[in-house]
Amino acid sequence: MAARPQNIGIKAIEVYFPTQCVDQVELEKYDGVAAGKYTIGLGQTKMSFCDDREDIYSMSLTTLANMMKKYDIDPKSIGRLEVGTETLLDKSKSVKSVLMQLFAPPTAIPTLRVSIPSTPATVVPTLINWLESSAWDGRDAVVVCGDIALYAAGAARPTGGAGCVAMLIGPDAPIVFEPGLRASYITHAYDFYKPDLTSEYPVVDGHFSLRCYTEAVDACYKAYGAREQTLKAVQNGTNGATEPKTGLDRFDYILYHAPTCKLVQKSYARMLYNDFLANPSDPAFAELRDIDYTASLTDKAVEKTFMALTKKRFAERVQPGLQVATLCGNMYTATVYAGLASLLSHVEFSPNEPKRIGLFSYGSGLASSMFSANIVGDVSHIVKNLDLKNRLDSRTVLSPEAYDAMCKLREHAHLQKNFKPAGKTETLQSGTYYLTEVDDMFRRNYEVKA
Repeated sequence: MAARPQNIGIKAIEVYFPTQCVDQVELEKYDGVAAGKYTIGLGQTKMSFCDDREDIYSMSLTTLANMMKKYDIDPKSIGRLEVGTETLLDKSKSVKSVLMQLFAPPTAIPTLRVSIPSTPATVVPTLINWLESSAWDGRDAVVVCGDIALYAAGAARPTGGAGCVAMLIGPDAPIVFEPGLRASYITHAYDFYKPDLTSEYPVVDGHFSLRCYTEAVDACYKAYGAREQTLKAVQNGTNGATEPKTGLDRFDYILYHAPTCKLVQKSYARMLYNDFLANPSDPAFAELRDIDYTASLTDKAVEKTFMALTKKRFAERVQPGLQVATLCGNMYTATVYAGLASLLSHVEFSPNEPKRIGLFSYGSGLASSMFSANIVGDVSHIVKNLDLKNRLDSRTVLSPEAYDAMCKLREHAHLQKNFKPAGKTETLQSGTYYLTEVDDMFRRNYEVKA
């Protein structure tokens, strides 16, 4: 019987994004919108995209294969695999089953069947639960999260992106999840959904979607605070009555699911607003004290006040985790963990000075979760393997016209059989999986770029 695991957390991270992107400044000009609408209004700088050579299967294969190679991970050391995605290629066959090619010969890896999309709010906590449970078999776990965020031409298109993250999770990790500290908010909402399987494009209720995200931030932050108070009370042997309330400053850094970087900035300010609600006696907040909760979700005075109050802290504690989000766009399920890669690549961490990070994840429909971790060990090997800045800088910036053309390639490829992709393979980096054909039974075949 394996000893109970300690210090469960992240031991390795790999991030994948396509080799081409579009500049949001040029996209503003191409779309004929006001300068700054995408770059300032949304907080986006560039947007990654792929043509018909890449899909969620190929991106997941590339990301996981790269992580296993860079960290010299023995496939036999993996006891569980989870996949999170909102990008569906098949209504029955799971992404996980495609990834099993990397574990040949076939092996028994216990997992929930991932034949429907899993949100980042549930996929990592599921692995943590397994590692903490009697079902744990002594091996590490792997999670792969990725998506291609693509929208029909119009207002939502600049909020797209593409990317994938793989992580190795297990005991004795340098980034340790705080046990028992987790809060979730799940409810039924038509904020973002993909009911039309004949199209890659989602149905999005923009304003309602923003409101849902804000409600999820509020609910998770409040529930996380309550859970933290409960745990502290138990540790201190009190009923919690004498325990002072903790606020936004409990975290050295916070990472968010990032539909846009501007929404993240507003969400960080929103957390301070929740601290105010818990202790509204400060006279600086007098004019905000009587605003009811529903009105506060869209109230510009609330938003402006707390964004101003958090401006400096946002730059120090949140901005370092937004490099991938602003330069690649939305990766849906991968976004918050790509944020972790950004943070590690931007801030120098030392085992002698542990840092606490909060993580807020969100999935459409909706499911959200907030949890936390401490960076307590040496992460220099992770930073070196990520090589994030060099990889982002080496991408090819294509024109908005080229981006539109690639969107049309994907439209044409969707649901096709007896199909060979038209995208060029010369632009792919070595080690990238890519689609070669879809046969007459919709079976998809891939090769690896030499």
